[in-house]
Amino acid sequence: MSDDDGDIPTDNEPHYMAVTREISVSVLPNYLPEHSEPDRNHFVWAYQVRIENTGQETVQLINRHWQITDATGRIQEVDGPGVVGEQPILAPGDSFVYSSGAPLSTPTGFMVGRYEMKTKEGAKFSVDIPAFSLDSPFQQGPLN
Repeated sequence: MSDDDGDIPTDNEPHYMAVTREISVSVLPNYLPEHSEPDRNHFVWAYQVRIENTGQETVQLINRHWQITDATGRIQEVDGPGVVGEQPILAPGDSFVYSSGAPLSTPTGFMVGRYEMKTKEGAKFSVDIPAFSLDSPFQQGPLN
């Protein structure tokens, strides 16, 4: 099953990537000025994730865990089944692409996480989601 609404960029555009047990996760964050209100400390990002199965076994994404940290060090944990209402099954060579978003009360922060996957035989394992920076044009000081 492949759900390619778009592609993670080529090497000339910045993105973040991690590979765990032949499952590749690429993330491209994008600041959304049209949904942000900097004078009200409301900053919004979209991020596109591509999950690709480069291995030999079929797997299913069953749960997600995110850790979202703002510039003050405040951490928000997000757990739940699947992603964007789906629990995609990825046969060897398949990929799944989805987009989501995150608001912060600071002009910069970062996200990191993991997916819980399951093989056809029922074995569960974690797949790393790479840490990625959420940076807006309103941040002060160095980027994350």
